[in-house]
Amino acid sequence: MKNIADFGMDTITLAGGLPQKLAAVREAGFGQVMLSARDITSHAEGVDAAIAAVRSSGVRVTGFQVLRDFEGLSGHLHGYKVDVARSMLEMGAALGSRVLLACSSTSSHASGDIDAVARDLRKLAMLALPLNIKVAYEGLSWGRHINEYTTAWEAVRRADMPNLGIGIDSYHIFATRTPLAPLAEVDPARIFLVQLSDFMWNEVPTVEERITTARTFRVFPGEGVHSELLADLVRRLDAMGYRGDYSFEVFNDDYQQMPPGTVASRARRSALWLAEDVLRRSVPLPRGLRLKETAA
Repeated sequence: MKNIADFGMDTITLAGGLPQKLAAVREAGFGQVMLSARDITSHAEGVDAAIAAVRSSGVRVTGFQVLRDFEGLSGHLHGYKVDVARSMLEMGAALGSRVLLACSSTSSHASGDIDAVARDLRKLAMLALPLNIKVAYEGLSWGRHINEYTTAWEAVRRADMPNLGIGIDSYHIFATRTPLAPLAEVDPARIFLVQLSDFMWNEVPTVEERITTARTFRVFPGEGVHSELLADLVRRLDAMGYRGDYSFEVFNDDYQQMPPGTVASRARRSALWLAEDVLRRSVPLPRGLRLKETAA
């Protein structure tokens, strides 16, 4: 459907193998999907077959995730992560992804020096440049040094690479209770991905609670207790000129015990709520109705 064209699902939300996930996403009316590396590397028929399945599915790849703990390391640790990054970038390119998601480091070995972080992000962006891939850097709410979108943006701004931007994740914003007003200081052209989800309680005050909720009990937009704040986030992004993709980043143990089609239908309801009620997009009319209106 045209009015939810820039909304998509994340494969981590769905149970089953890659073909079942792609089919559920497509049948629910979504034209795009955010892929997890594990869906590709664990495919029963191998990586090449997984890539072929994605390419032939007719579903566009929103992005590829997730590179963790890349920045702020030195010596052999840095070299190791560079090799991991190269592998992920190559796999993403083979899948047709134009965005790689990189999350802020949680490593105790990583430096918190913002200039060192910016230097490493610049290097990552340079590795991605020949493959025509953008890097979306996201501040995890339990990141060791960078755990809010505001500091993630500062690191990206200092790195100053055209294919380096930020990823906005509503869960991490709500978890840290970061104000939305500073979004106005972010260049909308440098927001490369927006991931949306909610959860069922008002606060996650400790790091342990943030991690547990994030990895096991997120819910779709409109299903949790932060609907008003989430709607405000989406409206602000739209008003500031963001015209990129929205992906539902919903880790939920309960959804993993439900048929993929059932879960994808819940995602569709969320997309329609955001498109029609929040962003006030018009619903495409059936062709016959359009012809009747034209004749009238």
